[in-house]
Amino acid sequence: MDARRIAMWSGPRNLSTAMMRSFENRADCSVVDEPLYAAYLAATGLDHPGRDDVLASQSTDPAVVLTELARGPVATPLQYQKHMTHHLLDGVDRAALGGLVHAFLVRDPERVLTSYAKVREEPTLSDLGLPQQVELFETFGGPVLDAADVLADPEAALRALCAALGIGFDPAMLAWPAGPRDSDGVWAPHWYAGVEASTGFGRSSPGSADPLPTRLEPLLERCRPYYDALAPYRLRPSDPSQEPA
Repeated sequence: MDARRIAMWSGPRNLSTAMMRSFENRADCSVVDEPLYAAYLAATGLDHPGRDDVLASQSTDPAVVLTELARGPVATPLQYQKHMTHHLLDGVDRAALGGLVHAFLVRDPERVLTSYAKVREEPTLSDLGLPQQVELFETFGGPVLDAADVLADPEAALRALCAALGIGFDPAMLAWPAGPRDSDGVWAPHWYAGVEASTGFGRSSPGSADPLPTRLEPLLERCRPYYDALAPYRLRPSDPSQEPA
């Protein structure tokens, strides 16, 4: 089947797993969860929770992974690939991504850092993947969706995203059954408790009401130019009340 392969590039703490749930709830879509994670851990040597299980669950060769993502068999008309931008290290061949349909999920870095600091006390710019996200957008283009717009009006945001991707909107994207999925990465027990309890997009994001720790203010200033480079291109979901009946 000649599937439409959507690569959604996101940083951490940015509704990325909930967005994967949303697409997986479509009958015409299958999903791939962070396919470059094992390659990233193997290359960096980082000790993440469940590291050994992650390394055993995926190929650690990014060339093998990208070939499968671009040309491997897909049983559904759509494939949604959930990518963490920081997994795309400098040595990974960007040209291998050329056959994918790219999209970008962004979030105000102050909210990202406030949330991420709860699971990693001293995050770094490399943890967030913002330089790679801007690089990918400049190379391939594609719709930019802001997490704040998704939380404010999930249906309007998803309709805008689907239109920009050239696919039909499916109301099934708005809600899903709680619980784990067979498609979740083996790291899910360490990171997915919140989304496993969810049945849809919430109206507020984790940590959104909390102040940014003072120690992270210098990192926030380093992050802002990357977010500001993408924010002008973000989709502007229409107000459903203004749409024709």
